[in-house]
Amino acid sequence: MRLHHVQVSCPPGGEAAARRFWVEGLGMTEVEKPEPLRARGGAWFRSYDDAGAVTAEVHVGVEESFVPARKAHPALVLADVAALEATGSRLVEMGYAVDRRERHTFPGYERFHACDAHDNRVELLAP
Repeated sequence: MRLHHVQVSCPPGGEAAARRFWVEGLGMTEVEKPEPLRARGGAWFRSYDDAGAVTAEVHVGVEESFVPARKAHPALVLADVAALEATGSRLVEMGYAVDRRERHTFPGYERFHACDAHDNRVELLAP
């Protein structure tokens, strides 16, 4: 078994703000949704390794009665602490909330939590 994707939500019309966080903030690539799913709105994002294999996929779905996920969250592993630091700095510069209070609470990793454009919790960690 392996994980195919994680989905978070946004309010109607929230796709542009989601793109800013997932593409500009985290460096993921937006991919086209399959035709049968396009009418639902939302956006899909992927990260690839050097060989072109998908390493992470996040779907942002539109939810009419949207409420941000403040506890449930995707956790994305970055290559190293330098990449973690660079990403955290970029997110702060872009105006996103970054919480480093649990930086050293997950054995074997350094981490922080951020809030995406719609206040959903996202964890970023590095070995």
